[in-house]
Amino acid sequence: MELDTIAAISTPMGEGAIAIVRLSGDKAFPIAEKLFQSISRKKISAEPSHTIHYGHIVDPETKEIAEEVMLSIMRGPKTFTKEDVVEINCHGGIVSVNRVLQLCITNGARLAEPGEFTKRAFMNGRIDLSQAEAVMDLIRAKTDRAMNVALGQMEGKLSNLIRKLRQEILETLAQIEVNIDYPEYDDVEEMTLKVLKEKSTYVSQEIEKLLKTSGQGKILREGLSTVIVGRPNVGKSSLLNSLVHENKAIVTDIPGTTRDVIEEYVNVRGVPLKLLDTAGIRETEDIVERIGVERSRQVLKEADLLLLILNYSDELTIEDENLFEAVKDMEVIVIVNKTDLPQKIDLERVRQLAQNHKLITTSLIEEKGIEELEEAIADLFFSGSIEANDMTYVSNSRHIGLLTQALNSMKEVRNGIEIGIPIDIIQIDLTRSWELLGEITGDSVHDELINQLFSQFCLGK
Repeated sequence: MELDTIAAISTPMGEGAIAIVRLSGDKAFPIAEKLFQSISRKKISAEPSHTIHYGHIVDPETKEIAEEVMLSIMRGPKTFTKEDVVEINCHGGIVSVNRVLQLCITNGARLAEPGEFTKRAFMNGRIDLSQAEAVMDLIRAKTDRAMNVALGQMEGKLSNLIRKLRQEILETLAQIEVNIDYPEYDDVEEMTLKVLKEKSTYVSQEIEKLLKTSGQGKILREGLSTVIVGRPNVGKSSLLNSLVHENKAIVTDIPGTTRDVIEEYVNVRGVPLKLLDTAGIRETEDIVERIGVERSRQVLKEADLLLLILNYSDELTIEDENLFEAVKDMEVIVIVNKTDLPQKIDLERVRQLAQNHKLITTSLIEEKGIEELEEAIADLFFSGSIEANDMTYVSNSRHIGLLTQALNSMKEVRNGIEIGIPIDIIQIDLTRSWELLGEITGDSVHDELINQLFSQFCLGK
């Protein structure tokens, strides 16, 4: 099926040095030729592929110069979409780049949908679905580790492993078909069950290895939801500012200054934190502050990590002890702040309440204890972690769900063998596992899912 030619701005909107308008499709070159006047006066169709040319974009109707540009031409199939691609590099002003885009659209192109360039790369066989999803992971990566995971997936690490497992299952299904077609040979059934058990065990073990990486992979992809919690005026906003290295939150000596949840992303020793500074949890008559306290209680339930802050210069209160009780089954690092002030807190009691949780003392005003805290966060989630460069990480929630379902199907296969279920019934679970793995790479996936996935991409990618 011949696709129409699409166009979109592929760089962020706003003022900048350069902006890029991208065209992809059979009419990319004719449209560019209609709009572009090269200084050399040569036609685009006569120029070699993967070259860049200086000239002007000219309105064909008015003959007025619209922009001074550098125009890159790339002939398919050696392009990202496997189609003819033209990229127009113009000045990065909002008016100039929109003028170029509008001329492309009025002269034969269609405005691309979100993610449509990557969708075409998938539809044309340039990449599979897991690689396409890795494109957005790469764009959204907030740390070097997250970027390396996305690059590995883009290069096909996960795809290659999934295809290998699907091939193992396919060969086993073929063996089962032989057994069904030739039931008179008893030794064929015995051999098939033996192969089936070996293959299902092997595939299950490989899926389990992938799922073991999913916790870390998901953290690298989505960030660790980290909530700073404590009574008012213990230093929660100061901690946020220290970790972000910027004054994002207002800091005063007045309790209840923070009225709402403040969200900020920060990179701590390679761990991306989605850092949430909450309103101080206490009983209050202030209606606005009470709403903030309720929101704080809500985000506590959804957090991956809690940074519970106490005041070194205050005695422990009932509210402090209640906080320990509320977070006892969660990942917590206890921080005793304001060590620059005289001690009033009972540290022994704090250690009893903290139990096995890490305890750190800080003086944020003197910038003491921050490095120890950052190290504790990194150790908590990546200590002894599988960080080998050749490791295949799973970071996508969709992939994790499909792998979990595929593993459950493989368990049903092994259970069926143990209790003597007929082999043609066992085949159903085996086929189900094969199909689920295919949904990861897009080899067996519905059009609705493809459209939904690519709609989440940014425009122009």
